[in-house]
Amino acid sequence: MLETDQDTGAQAQPYDGPRRSMTAMAASAGQGHGHGWGWDIRSVNGKGRDLRLRLPDWLPGLETAVREQLAAAIARGNVSCNLKLAKDGSDGEDADLERIRRAMASVALVQEEAARQGVTLALPTPVEILALRNTGQEAPLSEEALKALSKAVLADLPALLVAFEEMRRSEGGALDRILHAQLQEMEDLVDAAEAAAHARAPEAAEAFKAALARVAGQSGEVEPARIAQEIALLAVKADVTEELDRLRAHIAAARVLLAADGAVGRKLDFLCQEFNREANTLCSKAQSVALTRVGLDLKALIDQLREQVQNLE
Repeated sequence: MLETDQDTGAQAQPYDGPRRSMTAMAASAGQGHGHGWGWDIRSVNGKGRDLRLRLPDWLPGLETAVREQLAAAIARGNVSCNLKLAKDGSDGEDADLERIRRAMASVALVQEEAARQGVTLALPTPVEILALRNTGQEAPLSEEALKALSKAVLADLPALLVAFEEMRRSEGGALDRILHAQLQEMEDLVDAAEAAAHARAPEAAEAFKAALARVAGQSGEVEPARIAQEIALLAVKADVTEELDRLRAHIAAARVLLAADGAVGRKLDFLCQEFNREANTLCSKAQSVALTRVGLDLKALIDQLREQVQNLE
């Protein structure tokens, strides 16, 4: 067996196309040319595309063909594709046990002959015996029979990939609905943050007056430039307009991406980092219990959004 390897102003509509999840599975079984086989393909989320194949290495051209078809169908995710193959009339475990027995008999024969020749051999390890079990396991098949079997096995792969793709799309559609709902909730929280920021205006004015009194109290007379500087610093620390505007822009960008075709998971993941950056700044500038509470709710929602986004292709 082998084991290898923003146009944010656009009015976006919910995407009804082939959004894909990276989490899916499919399986199929087939029979022919004196053998039975079972395909199994599974995938989970990943930063790139990682194909891991476990295939019989004695079937000609199998790995290359499987890898090409998987690469054409899957843009991103950690994918595992397995093929179990056994002769008709015996299940896989019985066939393996019989091959192990033959391998052990061969080892015993070699040991006996070595003893007659006066040569002492080390006992093989279980791993070495298992390797012997696979050596030449299909030697009786002719080259023509091997090619025919490989062709028959590969003929089942397209249907398997169709079933796999259907599950990815089904999961992707569910993710799409969840993400749109979370973006709407985020937009509502941004509106609540704006309302909370306006509501704290009287409190902020009192804070300005207190700050100016502290500055004036440092000496009997304060230069107008110093007062203007302090006022500017306080205004910058308290103003959350830019953060709210950027959050709205990021929400619009996320909706545009969700309306686009193709793999958008990595771009959305990057947007989640930007969402989090603005929410952190919003909390640091809050200066009110109500605005802080909204900022914390935003951070929790962004974490939930990112968990979902990381499953998208």
